[in-house]
Amino acid sequence: MTEAPVIEARSLGKTFILPRGGLFEARRSVIAVEDVSFSVSRGTTFGIVGESGSGKSTVAKMLLKLERPTSGTLWAEGQDIFAQTAAQERAYRRMVQTVFQDPYGALSPRMRAGRIIAEPMRAQGTDRATAKAKVAQLLEIVGMQPEAASRYPHEFSGGQRQRIAIARALSVDPRLLVLDEPVSALDVSVRAQVLSLLQEMQARLGLTYIFIGHDLAVVRYLSESVGVMYFGRLVEIGTARQVLRRPAHPYTQRLVALAAAKAPLGAARLQGELPNPLNPPSGCLFRTRCSYADALCAAKRPELREASPDQRVACHHHEAIAAGNKAETGPLLQPA
Repeated sequence: MTEAPVIEARSLGKTFILPRGGLFEARRSVIAVEDVSFSVSRGTTFGIVGESGSGKSTVAKMLLKLERPTSGTLWAEGQDIFAQTAAQERAYRRMVQTVFQDPYGALSPRMRAGRIIAEPMRAQGTDRATAKAKVAQLLEIVGMQPEAASRYPHEFSGGQRQRIAIARALSVDPRLLVLDEPVSALDVSVRAQVLSLLQEMQARLGLTYIFIGHDLAVVRYLSESVGVMYFGRLVEIGTARQVLRRPAHPYTQRLVALAAAKAPLGAARLQGELPNPLNPPSGCLFRTRCSYADALCAAKRPELREASPDQRVACHHHEAIAAGNKAETGPLLQPA
C-alpha cells in the first residue's frame, strides 16, 4: 500500500472579499490563490518561490489553518484538514508547526528562552517537569547550551534566536514544518549554519518541510521539489534541479537569471509591472511582462502540462523556451 503524502493540496483557492469603499459601491474581490495543487512526501522538502504578492504566504496560512480555502481541499496524511473533529484538529496542530522569517519578532521579549520553548508543550497539557527536561534536550538538538533557557531573546544573536524558534517548533514532535523564509533576516555568516541545522534535523528526525522563500539558491539547496507561483497560480512545478536549472516558464527564467546575478528579487527588477489584482489580464497572467506573449496568450489561460518527466509548466510556448535551454543555467547549488 502506497503511503499517503504528508500534505497534499488539491485545486486550492482563496478569494478575499474587500470592504465597500462607499455605501452604494459593489463589493470587490481579489483572488489570492487559484487552483494550486501539490503533494509532499515524508522526509522531503517542497519549496515555494515567487515575488512578493505571488500567494506564497496565503498558501502557508491555509496550511496552518489560519485561513480557510474558498475552493479546493488540503489533505494531511489522507485526511481533509478542514473537515476534522476537535480531537483531529488538536492532533493536526501538533503535527504541523512553523518557523517565521523574523526570529526576534516571533519570540516574546518578556519570556525566557526556556519558557518560550516549553509554551507549546504546556498548551498541549505536558506537565512542567517533563517540559523542562525536554527543553534541555531541544536546546542540545539545535546546538545550544542548557543555560540558554534562563536568558531573554535580546541576549542572543539573530542566529541563536532562530535556533530557539526552531526548538520551540520541535517541542510538540511535529512531522511537518512550514518554514516561512526562515533565514532571510539573518546575516550571511549565520545563514549557512541555520540551513545546515535544518538539514541535520530533517535527517535525524524524519521531518517534512515546506520551505517558502524568494532566495532561489537557498530553496535549491534544501528542496527536492519546487513550485513557482505567480499572481496566485503555480506556473511551474517539478524537481528542484529541473525547474531551477532548466526552467521552462519565462517567469522562472527571470527569477533564475536574477538569482545567478545575485540581484534582489523584486517587481522593479523584472520587466513590466505586476498586474492589478482587481483587474487581472485575460489569458495568461504573465503575458503583460513576457517577451513570448502573442494573441494565444491573450485569449487562453495556459494550464499546467508536462514539459519533461520531472516538470510541469503553464505556458503556451514552453517547448520553444525549453529548446533555448541548450545548457543548464546559473550555479544555484549553494546558498549565498
